[in-house]
Amino acid sequence: MNTAQQLQHLYWRAGFGPRLQDVAAAPNPRKALRQLLHDSAVFEPLDGPDLHYHEPLADAMAAPGTAPATPLQPRRRDLTPAQRKQQNQDAKRVFDRMALAWMERMATSPAQLREKMTLFWHGHFACRVRRPEAALRLHNTIRQHALGKFGDLLRAVSREPAMLDFLNNRQNRRQHPNENFAREVMELFTMGRGSYTETDVKEAARAFTGWGYDRDNNFKINARDHDDGPKTFRGRTGSLTGDDVLAIILDQPATATFIVGKIYRFFVSDTPAPARIALLAAAFRRSDYDLTALLDSIFSADWFYEPATIGSHLKSPVELLAGLRRTLNLALDNPQPLLGYQRALGQTLFQPPNVAGWPGGRAWIDSSSLLLRLQIPAILFRNADFPLALKQDENDLAPNQTRAERTVGAGVGAHLPLAPLQKLLGATAAADAVNRLAGFLLQAPVRPESLALVQQAVASVPPEQRLRTTLVSVLSLPEYQLC
Repeated sequence: MNTAQQLQHLYWRAGFGPRLQDVAAAPNPRKALRQLLHDSAVFEPLDGPDLHYHEPLADAMAAPGTAPATPLQPRRRDLTPAQRKQQNQDAKRVFDRMALAWMERMATSPAQLREKMTLFWHGHFACRVRRPEAALRLHNTIRQHALGKFGDLLRAVSREPAMLDFLNNRQNRRQHPNENFAREVMELFTMGRGSYTETDVKEAARAFTGWGYDRDNNFKINARDHDDGPKTFRGRTGSLTGDDVLAIILDQPATATFIVGKIYRFFVSDTPAPARIALLAAAFRRSDYDLTALLDSIFSADWFYEPATIGSHLKSPVELLAGLRRTLNLALDNPQPLLGYQRALGQTLFQPPNVAGWPGGRAWIDSSSLLLRLQIPAILFRNADFPLALKQDENDLAPNQTRAERTVGAGVGAHLPLAPLQKLLGATAAADAVNRLAGFLLQAPVRPESLALVQQAVASVPPEQRLRTTLVSVLSLPEYQLC
């Protein structure tokens, strides 16, 4: 395996694919990794005037000719059906803009590793709420701590209004404990199933009683609702608070093993490697859960570049779409249809299917999604108007839409610069151009019959169309679904 193949592997796993200039500029994977870490060191929030949502209904509900009685928004149950529908549509538009803004970052930002880790944590700390402001705030908290210490990330996420709402901790009171938040913190966020007892769940829930937020969305512990009595959690007894519980969880060896295992499956392989994970987890604990150090160890390991690892990862829908844009420097006049393709392929940003997030791996593929995946390059690069009717989603902010409302709109208006690809090919003979282009675009070994089909397609078009035809044909191969 040559250096270029190793670099392409690194850029796909630690980001959203290599650009030709990235591979040309990096002499080896180690220096490329140093650059990736450097470029991702600074936190920049996802922000902008179009990403903030202000419900415009308080004024509308005031009596004609009078000022609103309160600056607070009316309760949802007090709205008319028309007002609720309008509120849902307005919120959905902001969620769409948030998703598009993040997709733009994935495709263009030099902070590739921070974007990739933010996507990982987006699935790990899966949260689905109706309020765009709360979702954006949680996103930026995750983005800020994505490459820092896991303990800081865990504590920050546990205080976010979106997560406290989603996991029902505002209903967790001393008189009537709600166990949902405590259970998911242990099962999905830290130790994993089987590493705690039902008694641990009950005692942790008591420790988290009263955790909520005020009218300004600032974290707050309501003293009246907090149970300050003695509790026993993981063998420790005292008047434990939620912070105490999180500290005890971070002391458990199971936490490091669980987090490292998930990161390994996301960045390296779906097939667990217990011995590797054990060594990484031990170092992770010693480093006080330093995520950057963990990733540095993974991407520097010889086994990360083994042939069995390269080309073994099935791209998620977001990785597929962002990777197409990034690796080819693709500009879009209208990226809105990408949201429809995300949804059709099963991964809508900010809308995970449940608290466990997206299952990933082979779950991304079924007969209908694979067909669409293979067609997307032709749709994008030929600027085709590809009508796609999405399925109804009862959990959507705007459910019960008509077929016309669920149909993905016209083409994206893609602008594909061919000059970099022409430079890559240089004086390569036409017969070898397919292999040269496939060597850059594909990480998985290509079957001879697949290359023969591409050669056949290229031979049937005029010379001036051959590069674009070669590109679309290679990207439409099943091998492109892997990295």
